[in-house]
Amino acid sequence: MEKYQILDQLSPGALGTNLVVEKTENKVKYVIKQVECIDEHQANEALEELMPLLKLRHAHISIYQELFIIWNSQISSLFLCLVMEYNHGSFQKVIEKKRETKTIIDSEWMQNMLGQVLDALEYLHHLDIIHRNLKPSNIVLSSSNHCKLQDLSSDTLMMDKAKWNIRAEEDPCQKSWMAPEALRFSFSQRSDVWSLGCIILDMASCSFTDKTEAMLLRKSLRTLPNGLRGVLETLEEKKIPNAETFGSLLPLMLQINPSERITIREVIRITFVGSNFRSSSIALSPHWQLMPDSVTDLLLGGSIASIIEVMQNFSSRPEVQLKALKRLLKMPEEQLGLPWPTELVELLTAIMKQHERILDVQLHACSLLLRTLGQALAQDPAAEVPSESSVVSVLLSCLQIHPESEQLLVTVYSVLAIISSQESASEELQEAGLFEHILEHLSTFPTNRDICINGLSLLWALMVDAVIVNKTPLERAPVLIAEVLAAHPTDAEMAEAGCAVFWLLSLLGCIKEHQFADVVTLFLRSIRLCQDRIPLVNNAYRGLASLAKVSELAALQVAMPEEGGGGLSVIQETYRLYKDDLEVVVNICMLLAHLTSYEEVLPELRASGIQPLAQEIKERFTSSLELRGPKIEYTTRFNLETKHERLKNLRVYTPRLPLRASLRSII
Repeated sequence: MEKYQILDQLSPGALGTNLVVEKTENKVKYVIKQVECIDEHQANEALEELMPLLKLRHAHISIYQELFIIWNSQISSLFLCLVMEYNHGSFQKVIEKKRETKTIIDSEWMQNMLGQVLDALEYLHHLDIIHRNLKPSNIVLSSSNHCKLQDLSSDTLMMDKAKWNIRAEEDPCQKSWMAPEALRFSFSQRSDVWSLGCIILDMASCSFTDKTEAMLLRKSLRTLPNGLRGVLETLEEKKIPNAETFGSLLPLMLQINPSERITIREVIRITFVGSNFRSSSIALSPHWQLMPDSVTDLLLGGSIASIIEVMQNFSSRPEVQLKALKRLLKMPEEQLGLPWPTELVELLTAIMKQHERILDVQLHACSLLLRTLGQALAQDPAAEVPSESSVVSVLLSCLQIHPESEQLLVTVYSVLAIISSQESASEELQEAGLFEHILEHLSTFPTNRDICINGLSLLWALMVDAVIVNKTPLERAPVLIAEVLAAHPTDAEMAEAGCAVFWLLSLLGCIKEHQFADVVTLFLRSIRLCQDRIPLVNNAYRGLASLAKVSELAALQVAMPEEGGGGLSVIQETYRLYKDDLEVVVNICMLLAHLTSYEEVLPELRASGIQPLAQEIKERFTSSLELRGPKIEYTTRFNLETKHERLKNLRVYTPRLPLRASLRSII
């Protein structure tokens, strides 16, 4: 608990205390459920049961962020702590608000939310996982149109009869959502179906029943076979939307005998297949008629053309799509086929869109898209991405739907970096809010190396050859990138990516004057760390030159001696290493040229003993025509190349500057 600060205490749940906390390192809010355990054996048993839940990946399931056990010495008790996402809204709050105003829940919203809940429950039940504690307060709203199941429980915790009895006395409503057999501590997938039926009933009837009436109704259903008749008639009389569907659905979900109760798959069939319900989630995972593995393997055993045909013919079956994607990923490159497999790219985007809620499909489709685009561009850098805008739209959508998947995020970044090499893509990606996406992910995952390196690389790709439509989002970038580099102080690849972006930010004027000192320090520290990485060295000196050009304070910071060696000693070391590399020498000279433009800096330059270096450069480079300044020129050679080539091997082409005169002022 040391890394969390307690902010508030919520109403207690069925099993323990709920605390709103803030993680000290990143100020992100979470909820920690503290469940008091009888002894160490119970705590460890519950922990072991819950650990597999950390691996769940679904857009509508809020997974546990962390699980740990603590000892409270003040009351001599052991607590299992479950760290969950913090969200303001929930189904319970929506129901309470509608109940208070006696208004009906919007039908379209309810259908969409029900589709998301069913999609999540079908995913859990397909993995033989039972929620066990389904109720409106455990379906949270991460946004107005996006819900998540949370607070999944375990047998060990739910079988604690003493604790349940105490909590039931304190709050009778707690157990009213539970199935009859669950009150006897017998849980199954059909127990979840009962609980969901109670939730649907409460949402449909909240406009004309108060909290107590609704609770008593739910309790009565456990013993009265016809207990629903009255409320279903009222739904019809008051013309509640979808009353007819609820009239046929709820009696099947709320059967007292669990063996007579329908399954989640059958709920999906009744509502979204047999009725007119609509949701962005349902029909995306119709597992109720899974194709046998032997049939799938036979269908997918042919060439790429036959596999694509199978994927097109069975587009609604995610299990077929997933197997096909895995099969294609295992194919040797020559079998995937070139020239550009347009049909495959278009098919992949269609699959991702249709099955956008299924994380495994998104991961494998993105991986194949990355491989396909990368392979095609490697063989033909002038190739264009088919249906570019459609691909971008699908990729950004899957990031929004699966924000918790770090692996998907890294893969999408890699695909977007390739797409950004297309001449028309940068502006579209900016307008789609990609700058904001990347910076938000850098803020959320500063310690995740893969996300940070890929995020910085994508930032660079978007900025290097584009008209920046709106610089405002980039104002956050210097602080966030500095935090990322601080989190990876010895990572040379991270430093290289960070220096490249800092250089472009300096050219765009996105680094504020009060940030100059920190950025100069980062450039110099990165050069010291990675003198062997030529791209980093070049970009760092370009960035330093850009800052020194506009700020005397930045120039002084480069020139002033420091303990362990200042910027001028770093310059001398770089020159010794790369005196024969014209590009590095050009960038060093550009920095020196800007430093010499300030009278107060000249004494430091002379006192540093840098004159011999300047003299040597002057003698070796007799023609100032070889020395060029820090401006990227796009009007000549760059127009003859594709942006993909420039991304692979950026070079600086600049107007000629009389650098020899600047060197003479040092000598």
